[in-house]
Amino acid sequence: MSRVTIITEEQPSVFNHLIAEIRDEKIQKDRMRFRRNLERCGEIMAYEISKHLEFETKSVKTPLGVSEDQVIKEQPVLVTILRAGLPMHQGLLNIFDHAGNGYISAYRKHHKDGSFDIEMEYLACPSLEDKTVIISDPMLASGSSMVLSYKSLLSKGKPKHCHIVSLIASTEGLEYVQSHLPDNVSIWIGALDQEMTAQSYIVPGLGDAGDLAFGSKE
Repeated sequence: MSRVTIITEEQPSVFNHLIAEIRDEKIQKDRMRFRRNLERCGEIMAYEISKHLEFETKSVKTPLGVSEDQVIKEQPVLVTILRAGLPMHQGLLNIFDHAGNGYISAYRKHHKDGSFDIEMEYLACPSLEDKTVIISDPMLASGSSMVLSYKSLLSKGKPKHCHIVSLIASTEGLEYVQSHLPDNVSIWIGALDQEMTAQSYIVPGLGDAGDLAFGSKE
């Protein structure tokens, strides 16, 4: 089963403070601050993931000599689910600044009875064959979008390892992803919420991350 790390459960840190601001409906009114906080969370999660990447020794010439330092052996490929994932993706890219990048469109197509299907219309990314891949989406609600996105990415090659990054997940969605993805997938969650509505919105969650970051859509 996929390995799960919930960052806020390990030890309280500034990450908890950022999540509190991202959830706060008053602070959410500042769209720029909301995006920047998502970006900062992406940077922190990139740091945590970096501890699990492969490193190699590199001789670095300084003005006074040579230093033997550890550097990332191979940059990951960063993939995000449009549009809500863009701020966190930027945070990951701020740290893994030489990474390849991929983008997927996945959205809910709602029906009159309240149900919905996941529609995917766009996929652009480099080869993923034997690569380390990091997929970001701030919310992991039902888990359906993430599973479909992962399976779509396999058309670009089979990754060596995949890290899924979500700021807030529902218990149900996390269990769904774990049961539908292979063992070479690690799941990184900022905070885990226990409830989800019949319309697959996380409670307490934070609302619609895409609308809060970029404005409402028709």
